[in-house]
Amino acid sequence: MQRFTAILYLFTALFLIPNGVKAQDSVPKKKETPAELKKAATNLERSLIENDNSKIARNYELLAQGFVDKDDLAKAEEYLIKAQEIYVASKNASARARVIRNIAKIQESQNKLRYATQNYKAAELTATDKTSKTLNANDYNRLKNAGNSELEDKYLNANIDLLKNVGKKSEVADTYIQLAELNLKNSDTVNALEKYEQALPYAKNISEKVIKIYNETARLDVAGKQYEEAVAVVEKLLAEAAKIKDYNTQITQLQYLASIYFKMEDAKNGVDALKESYKIASVNGKTFEARGSLLLLVDYYKSIGDDKAIMETYEEFLKNIDRIILSDNSLTDAKTFKVTEERIRRLENEKMFKDELISRQNTFNYFLLGAMVLLLLLFGFIVKTFYSIKTKNKEIALQSLRLEMNPHFLFNSLNSVNQFIAQNNELAANKYLTSYSNLMRNTMENSNKDFVTLGNEIENLTKYLELEHLRFKDKFDFEITVDEKLDHETIWIPNMIIQPHLENAIWHGLRYKEEKGKLKLHFSLNGKTILITVDDDGIGPTKSSELKTHNQKEHQSRGLTNTKERMTLLNELYKTKMDFTITEKKSPETGTVVAITFPIIHRK
Repeated sequence: MQRFTAILYLFTALFLIPNGVKAQDSVPKKKETPAELKKAATNLERSLIENDNSKIARNYELLAQGFVDKDDLAKAEEYLIKAQEIYVASKNASARARVIRNIAKIQESQNKLRYATQNYKAAELTATDKTSKTLNANDYNRLKNAGNSELEDKYLNANIDLLKNVGKKSEVADTYIQLAELNLKNSDTVNALEKYEQALPYAKNISEKVIKIYNETARLDVAGKQYEEAVAVVEKLLAEAAKIKDYNTQITQLQYLASIYFKMEDAKNGVDALKESYKIASVNGKTFEARGSLLLLVDYYKSIGDDKAIMETYEEFLKNIDRIILSDNSLTDAKTFKVTEERIRRLENEKMFKDELISRQNTFNYFLLGAMVLLLLLFGFIVKTFYSIKTKNKEIALQSLRLEMNPHFLFNSLNSVNQFIAQNNELAANKYLTSYSNLMRNTMENSNKDFVTLGNEIENLTKYLELEHLRFKDKFDFEITVDEKLDHETIWIPNMIIQPHLENAIWHGLRYKEEKGKLKLHFSLNGKTILITVDDDGIGPTKSSELKTHNQKEHQSRGLTNTKERMTLLNELYKTKMDFTITEKKSPETGTVVAITFPIIHRK
């Protein structure tokens, strides 16, 4: 009972529901999902799981081609647009140009000429090679001049030449088909047939393109009532399909062949063709194709009033229906493909959600990175400001130390003047005051300088020693010697670094000596450094310390400390390595040797 109910239900679905199957003037379209389409959908699903954008985009293209073969151009366009979005994001110009061109071709096939024109232009601008640019430019100009058959023909032929040169056979076939269709618009059947024939060698074996070419050729023959030629064309296609066991093509072409025979009033061959079509469909589990062939037979038997043949046809179908359905994978394939498409949609939504999360995360990361950069810049600014302040403080401290005059020198100089005046030695007093004023003027002029020229420093030191010699001419003589390799004008030395050592040599060594002493100041070049030697034969630091009062010791200590502090600040500010050492001479010699070293500094 259940089996009968199922068969009755299927019988109702197959035969009682209107189907509109009539004697055909064109080839019926395939109802099952092509293998290439199923494979492309499976690969797309896998690439979405892997989240590999390059593979996703390529599989979108393959899936779109599968829908083109199935004649579902709207879906093909949808998947190509998705592929284009990925190529835009990845900045793949050549792939993007290829996809835009294919979108334009599909839109042209759907008669969306305005969008197709725009996309041909976009493909031309995006293309990276000259051939692609020219192909798209020709198609753009062809659509802009739609209706002008002469110009359309010119651009199509130009494209054929280009495509042949680069070996794009499939597109050559497409362009020949476009030329054939253009000829048909102009009612030029002869040239249309010629273009279809020229397209065949460039089309793949038994592809949808080849089938279309054969069918259009046969249709044109039928339209011109050249039935024998039409039959020959269809039989040629049938022979090719039989070689590779393409059952779908065999079934549809046999149905079409039957319609041609009926037009020729060759009922026997027409019926035989339909029976052969039904046989192939039923043996290979093609339920809906078997139904189509059966209904075409029934329509024919109705037209001649052969009720007995009608019943026999139905009985034949009912007897085999279980076997046909059990061996029919098309319903399962269709359902599987639908499920796969649903999974693809779900995976696309998940990918879009993940991409959005990643985009938001990236935005947050960029914001965080930007904030960190700003903080680093702020920190750098603070450090720089702190360093600048610190440097400025060092400069101020250095200037303060440099301006710190020796109180004893000032006091003793004025005492010397007073002594000269008391002795009525006006000449000596005037000479001393003149030299003193010159020295003070030079000292004040250089008070804001960290470095002065070698010549300038020697001049000031000479004036200073001359002043001290006027006061203590019975106590010491002095000499200043300079290495000939040292240029007085281009070599710069620290300002007022040597003078405290000369003062110490005179005031704490030479003036206490009973006999007249000797003070030597020598400048020499030692590799890449300058060596300054202050050599005196005074009583020496040890004996001098024994003779000094507490205040004198404090004064000498402050002079040396001042010099050390200034050297430390100069080293920090100018990244130099200046230093000095004080050495007491060993018995039987007396006196002190001060060695000052610093790197050569050249300035123009």
